[in-house]
Amino acid sequence: MTATLPLVAAVLVLAAGTFAFRFAGPALRARGAVPERLETVLAIGAIVLLVAVAVTGAVTEDGGAAGIARPAGVLIGGVLAWRKAPFVVVILAAAVTAAVLRLLGVP
Repeated sequence: MTATLPLVAAVLVLAAGTFAFRFAGPALRARGAVPERLETVLAIGAIVLLVAVAVTGAVTEDGGAAGIARPAGVLIGGVLAWRKAPFVVVILAAAVTAAVLRLLGVP
């Protein structure tokens, strides 16, 4: 019972912090204008961060290289997403690509 008290406290603190951050955005937006250049840089930065996380997850496994099959599947999925294919098609094509390559013996 006593082990759950710190966990509950941590969850409540994180919930309050999340609410504060979400409330602060709209509340502080009217206080000052953000330059258009900064908004552009932040948007590009978010895209770069997401791509970096995706690439890291696609090409590494347990601290080493993931082989060829997984990055090939991610590449196929990325191309289909870029061409605005339906989400289900993107996921299935990526999974099938990786699975077929692994069945053929490609690591």
